Amino acid sequence: MLGLKLPTDPRWVNIAEKNIQEILTDHAFCEIKAASTAISLMVSFPEYTELVKEMPSLAKEEMCHFELVHNIILDRGWTLGRDRKDHYVIKLLSFFPKGGSRTTQLIHRLLYAALIEARSCERFKLLSENLKDKELALFFRSLMESEAGHYTLFLNFARNYGGRKIIDEKWQKLLIFEAEIMKSLGGKETIHG
Repeated sequence: MLGLKLPTDPRWVNIAEKNIQEILTDHAFCEIKAASTAISLMVSFPEYTELVKEMPSLAKEEMCHFELVHNIILDRGWTLGRDRKDHYVIKLLSFFPKGGSRTTQLIHRLLYAALIEARSCERFKLLSENLKDKELALFFRSLMESEAGHYTLFLNFARNYGGRKIIDEKWQKLLIFEAEIMKSLGGKETIHG
């Protein structure tokens, strides 16, 4: 369903499991950034009414996810660590040329948001199926389903605004580019790294 060209190496779960506090902190910040993306889309592209109508719910959901992750961190006696650069996202953004029409800029933002959600979904599935901590495995399972919905939401908006054929071609190129990025990642205790 996700169409990712390079699945995450299952050994990444071992790295995650040994560094669960770091994974949870990184995950918490990913949720904040996802909420921020929804808000930013509304602010930057207010003329796209259908998009603007969907983004408040998405922002609320992402902030609820942040709260859930933060509560798990607190319940385990930890504190939220500091945010760090997301090298995956930085590399992913390099795929898109700067400039272009407002619609092109919007489509690029929707596509990279869709791909981030797709990769998160795939990682959450791995965690849900392989973590020894069953409480966390169930938690990641519940979020996996949300991420899949977010992925399709963003991709469908891109298709609506750019035309299915053109967007699907661009999407396939982006998936190939992302697979190359993933070859150099997977060794860190981050959701995407």
